[in-house]
Amino acid sequence: MPSRKRAAARHILTLALIASSAPALAGGAVNIYSYREPKLIEPLLQAFTAKTGIAANLIFANSGLVERLAAEGKNSPADVLLTNESGLLIQAVAAGVTAPVKSQIIDKQVPAEFRDPAGQWIGLTRRARVIFAAKDRVQQPAMTYEDLADPKWRGKICIRSGQHTYNVALVASMIAHHGDEKAEAWLTAVKNNLARKPAGGDREQVRDVQAGLCDIAIGNTYYMVAMQKSPEQKAWADAVRMIFPNAADRGTHVNVTGMALAPNAPNAANALALMEFLVSNDAQKLYAEANGEYPVVPGVQASQMVESWGPLKADTLPLAKIAELRKKASEMIDRVRFDAGPD
Repeated sequence: MPSRKRAAARHILTLALIASSAPALAGGAVNIYSYREPKLIEPLLQAFTAKTGIAANLIFANSGLVERLAAEGKNSPADVLLTNESGLLIQAVAAGVTAPVKSQIIDKQVPAEFRDPAGQWIGLTRRARVIFAAKDRVQQPAMTYEDLADPKWRGKICIRSGQHTYNVALVASMIAHHGDEKAEAWLTAVKNNLARKPAGGDREQVRDVQAGLCDIAIGNTYYMVAMQKSPEQKAWADAVRMIFPNAADRGTHVNVTGMALAPNAPNAANALALMEFLVSNDAQKLYAEANGEYPVVPGVQASQMVESWGPLKADTLPLAKIAELRKKASEMIDRVRFDAGPD
């Protein structure tokens, strides 16, 4: 184990081996390249090993795993790639480091909008991109994404970089629903409603609402869970309420964490077993509890805190359609100079 840790360190990675003794040896292993932090998925992998006897070897990195898979080629030890958002799944497919998966279990458990049509990836959990509104300054009970372009919000919106993958996906969804011309007009109007240049992460936007720099922020739902659990950030979370945009019509834009099979997986059968385990009802509930996210499997409940927000009506636009429009969305974000902030 020490030598394996040294090898992982040379790649600026974290190696986490989650295994038990005899059962794990009996079941073989599965090697996971993960963009998700070990602490977020260790309970799942421990449950998988306990059920199957397959040891789960986890290599974690914040970035670079798709590139590593491509560089390793046929010599890669990776069986699966685990991502923390859909953009990386799309990047992996484009890089040729995924392989199609055929599974009746996956097809039955995971709705089609959260699967690649060619079987190159599957979604595992969902997060909604919502509005965090100041409790003391925003009385409007419901909003749409389209409302963000209303001039009444001039100087009152905070958001992270438009080129961040979360926002690229949101813009892509607007293009899908409204077409290029209307989506660009909307994006330009949102830009001119910003309180400042886009900066920081989703939590920092909520921080700035609490500080009075803006009245509404755009962010993912699971950050509310993270802030509530942080003594330093709980005051930020307590200062806002979440509004699920478009709840009365098409539904709120959602993104996913996900997984793909590596094209040269040395333990392909074990990889498929892991993928099928992660979409089981029990694993979905455990995953959602650990990460403050929504299960992708219908009928599986989210955590008590997430459930307390009320029902999520999710936009059913297929993620494959969003993936198709990501390049166009990114170009549009640059064209309107979104990250330059308001004119």
